[in-house]
Formats: sequence, structure tokens, C-alpha cells
Amino acid sequence: MVKVEVNLDDMPGEWLGYVMEQLFEAGANDVFYIPIYMKKNRPGVMLQLLCEKTKLDEMKTILFTETTTLGIRYYPVSVHRLARTFYKVSTEWGDVTVKEGLYKGIVVQSAPEYEDCRKIASENKISIKEVYRQVWEKIKN
Repeated sequence: MVKVEVNLDDMPGEWLGYVMEQLFEAGANDVFYIPIYMKKNRPGVMLQLLCEKTKLDEMKTILFTETTTLGIRYYPVSVHRLARTFYKVSTEWGDVTVKEGLYKGIVVQSAPEYEDCRKIASENKISIKEVYRQVWEKIKN
């Protein structure tokens, strides 16, 4: 994998969400922003992304055509991912997928899938916190 970075200090903030969507659609594994201060103490944003090396040219094309950057930094990175398992938990409003992360065969992370919870909350006009609460109750038992 490669980590790609650009510093942006002269780009409207409204464009950042669009650029993130474009990068994800093109195959970025992760995209994030970090607030920074640049020369002349100007506030800016560092856009960073992780992608497979085979996607680098596509990422560079998006960054050069959709942002105001004049330069891109990139370098190889090593990534260790937890093994993942998925299962469904039933709530009174429908099923929610739960993702588990395993390290050396032991569950070390567990979380309801946001999109499932968001959809249930929206469709049933209830608080997303209530959906999460019910899922967490079932995970604990």
C-alpha cells in the first residue's frame, strides 16, 4: 500500500467532501483530513489517503484535477489488518450486522455497522442511540 498526502490552503472547504467521495469511488482504502498551519501562518488541510499501489495513478489524477494542490507526496506503508467476522443481531426493528475484529483468534473489537443502524433509525423515526443501545445489549449477552 501507499500513503498519499497533499497540503491545501487555497481550496474551498465545500470541495473536500466531493474529493473524498471521488477518492473512495476510485478505490482508496481510507481518506482523511488533518487541520494544519502552512507558510505565512495560513490555516490549511492535509488530505491523506491510503490505497493499493496499483491505484496510485488514479489517485494522483483525482488530486491534481479536483484539488488546488501543486504537488503530491507518497510513500510505501505496511498495514496489518485484523481478521474480521460478521454476524447479524435481531432488534425489534430489524437485523443489524455486527463486525468483529480478531487478533490471534481472539475478538478484540466489536461494533454494530453504522449504515444498518442509521437505516433502522431513519425508517422507524427513532434515535440512532436507541438502535445502538439495543444492539450492544444483545452483543453483551
